[in-house]
Amino acid sequence: MTVTYLKKAEKTPQTGTDETRKIVSDMLVKIEAGGEAEALRYGVELDGYHGEAIVSADSIMAAGKQVSETLKEDIQFAYERVTKFAHAQKQSIQEFETELSPGLWAGQKLIPIETAGCYVPGGRYAHVASAIMSIATARVAGVENIVACSAPRGNDGPNPAILYAMHLCGADTILSLGGVQGIAAMAFGLFTGKPARILVGPGNRFVAEAKRMLYGRVGIDMFAGPTEIAIIADESADPQIVAEDLVSQAEHGPDSPAWLFTTSKQLADDVMAQMDRHIAALPETSRAAAEIAWRDYGEVILCDSDEEICQVSDEYAAEHLEVHTAKDQWYSDNLKNYGSLFVGEETTVTYGDKCSGTNHILPTKGAAHYTGGLSVHKFMKVVTTQRMTQQANKEVGQAAARISRLEGMEGHARSADVRLRKYFPGENLA
Repeated sequence: MTVTYLKKAEKTPQTGTDETRKIVSDMLVKIEAGGEAEALRYGVELDGYHGEAIVSADSIMAAGKQVSETLKEDIQFAYERVTKFAHAQKQSIQEFETELSPGLWAGQKLIPIETAGCYVPGGRYAHVASAIMSIATARVAGVENIVACSAPRGNDGPNPAILYAMHLCGADTILSLGGVQGIAAMAFGLFTGKPARILVGPGNRFVAEAKRMLYGRVGIDMFAGPTEIAIIADESADPQIVAEDLVSQAEHGPDSPAWLFTTSKQLADDVMAQMDRHIAALPETSRAAAEIAWRDYGEVILCDSDEEICQVSDEYAAEHLEVHTAKDQWYSDNLKNYGSLFVGEETTVTYGDKCSGTNHILPTKGAAHYTGGLSVHKFMKVVTTQRMTQQANKEVGQAAARISRLEGMEGHARSADVRLRKYFPGENLA
């Protein structure tokens, strides 16, 4: 395989992880030991927030009055599509019971997780859509108790639009805590007495690391890092649209990778020539993030063939993957590793991020090699059941006892023997 890096990233998604891990580890230890007081102390220190941790019903109502009717309609638009897609996902998996052999039935049951902790970023940007993606999906899954949190803006508390969206989507408790302290509060059950059994939602590197460290004690949606975009494009692609789409994800933060895989040197040159201009046209906060992201994490890779592009793309396993080619269906049929696929120029990561219906909480840092994104299924445990008749024990019990003794597990074998003696007295069923 021959690939040429027309632009090579100076950093990788793994850059800086050691420092992050130490900071997060120290914070989690202190918050678990110090409890609610320590979580609030971090709120004061890091966010300048001196208020109560739990957002009151009056504050939620007041926040709703600050949200324009147009924005409420847009939030409702996104909410309806996300929930409709989640309902369809839920219907795609069913409970069942099947008879495996005469008198032996096995089945599966779907049990919603009891308490979910949904993190909604509220720092550099107000991620209203993240509230919808996590909370609404958990509610469709049937989660009994949903705790949501978002970083306060000083003493003003979380962004009003975020609070409105959280309430609309069905959060039972909303915490005015961000970052590691928000994740820890949900995981340890601070302020609610209900520890989250799963933590979901995007966030910065500290949030992602806190979730990673807590995994095992609680479930998480996935191991996540800064958002990523990859675009596969050929000579038929519009370089302006490709460039704008790359910039749209680079604005997330200075550590957000943006990758272009192409078979066209001309397309690559045209896109690279436009990047600085599109970045410069952004507002200051977005511009500052995108400049560094493109400089340090941006890559443009020229491949000899479509097959090579598939190999490169599958190795990168991008969180978001767009396809702008003359053979989009071929790529859709052959690509294997990505968080979410956006097929054709007519769609874009932005649509999926905000309102088109699929979930935008997706695997990063190569996790798409083994998992998909957040779905209604993440909030449901698929558990198994079995039952059988006494007669079925004759066949199953003998086989189980023989296998157990082959493995040297006599206690297992005897739990089968005792049933065989009871159900079939007088029969030699060794």
